[in-house]
Amino acid sequence: MTRFIFITGGVVSSLGKGLCSAALGALLQARGYTVRLRKLDPYLNVDPGTMSPYQHGEVYVTDDGAETDLDLGHYERYTGVASRFTDSVTTGRIYSNVIAKERRGDYLGGTVQVIPHVTDAIKEFIQADISGEDFILCEIGGTVGDIESLPFLEAIRQLGNELGPERSMFMHLTLVPYISAAGELKTKPTQHSVKELLGLGIQPDVLMCRIDRPLPASDRRKIALFCNVREEAVIPAMDVDTIYQVPVSYHEQGLDAQVCRHFKLPSEQEIDLSRWRDIVARVRKPEGQVTIAIVGKYVQLKDAYKSLSEALEHGGIANNVQVKLDWIDSEIFEREDVVLHLEHVHGILVPGGFGERGAEGKIKAAQFARERNVPYFGICFGMQMAVIEAARNIAGLHGASTTEFGETPHPVVGLMTEWVRGNEVQRRTHTSDKGGTMRLGAYPCVLAPGSRVSAIYDAPSINERHRHRYEVNINYKERLEKTGLKFCGMSPDGVLPEMIEYPDHSWFIGVQFHPELKSKPFEPHPLFTSFIEAAVAQSRLV
Repeated sequence: MTRFIFITGGVVSSLGKGLCSAALGALLQARGYTVRLRKLDPYLNVDPGTMSPYQHGEVYVTDDGAETDLDLGHYERYTGVASRFTDSVTTGRIYSNVIAKERRGDYLGGTVQVIPHVTDAIKEFIQADISGEDFILCEIGGTVGDIESLPFLEAIRQLGNELGPERSMFMHLTLVPYISAAGELKTKPTQHSVKELLGLGIQPDVLMCRIDRPLPASDRRKIALFCNVREEAVIPAMDVDTIYQVPVSYHEQGLDAQVCRHFKLPSEQEIDLSRWRDIVARVRKPEGQVTIAIVGKYVQLKDAYKSLSEALEHGGIANNVQVKLDWIDSEIFEREDVVLHLEHVHGILVPGGFGERGAEGKIKAAQFARERNVPYFGICFGMQMAVIEAARNIAGLHGASTTEFGETPHPVVGLMTEWVRGNEVQRRTHTSDKGGTMRLGAYPCVLAPGSRVSAIYDAPSINERHRHRYEVNINYKERLEKTGLKFCGMSPDGVLPEMIEYPDHSWFIGVQFHPELKSKPFEPHPLFTSFIEAAVAQSRLV
């Protein structure tokens, strides 16, 4: 029997519903249950693929090519369960599907309304593509009280009634702020948030209270009394020094026991969280430190590179070192000498991105790493900038660039117009829609025998997730390889360059895909593990 847990949030945004959902999923797994996690986002975009990273943070891509919210990355990292297209939906996609049905005449001439047609579509999504999992955790984006969230909240209210309490549960995350001038914690925001939820017909079964200090028993009783929740179901969600402490902290506060009690499941048995405690111990007591410069264009918003920063931390965990991140706006290198900002670092990473702004700075970062023998990791756009740097400064292809920026005498990077996905040929042009038209999802890559990357992966071929519209031009492969740059990973048909490396460099690798999307604290991605290992070696030379 599949049970559903609906996670909502109130008071303010960014309280951590995604981490709360992921941590609960991990705790239920530790009790021996199977889980799936889903995200319902209230914005009208069909997916976040066309949204600015400053608006939305990173776009997390699944194996099957869905562009999703970054919270799905938390779900995968905490539970190890691969997310799918059916685990993420937006208001835009729901309305698109409803309108498409109306145009086809599927509603038999009826008036199409939010209730029941939109809410029915949401309920269908929540219950679709289930394979007998014990728990489906559904996170509702936004904050209770937002107009955008109302159809989703109404849908889960209906579904809760249809399933009954034996198969459904409502969890609400709120804020209990400390007012320093008064020297008090304030429970009123939580009370108002729950009142708002009750006005929509939803009674929360568990309250998660975000708080930066211990919650006194008197405040816990007060919240329980005014919010009509059992006192033991008021769970303090304390701030912690590392996000990998969250499952342990929630277990110590009794969250998983309350969930089991609600569903009348055994709740007294001890569960093994030793692997989480081991990760936390490694984070808290590293044996050294390395500094990695992330040279990007969205560095003002760290969520734009959420999976990347997590994957670097995983690489640090694997090497028992703390990874200090030095976030550098690549545009600064167009005004200042790169040496001023990079001579102290132990590794340089240029991440993915789009557009011409800051590109020249990324090219200079790649040049610095190549000439100074500093470990360099170029991801997607970062690989393309490294290839352009080699073309200009070693191969003598003056003016070499990417067609993404306009006309160029040497288009060493260009728009992909055709590629194969499964048994289907995908085609794109400059006039294609922006949304959902990139090379998305997992594709195979064949590694060159004897290459550094084949040793790192210890495999002849790999499967990695992609999100890009432009590709290194295979027609320049021979000329570029004469410079010492090796194309060490190719698509199975030998047409699309996937990986590059300098064999004689301390560590210089570029990848067209996004390896950070598959890294987990218990399974650090081999490229990030190797990159941080090289940075540790570099730290001994600086």
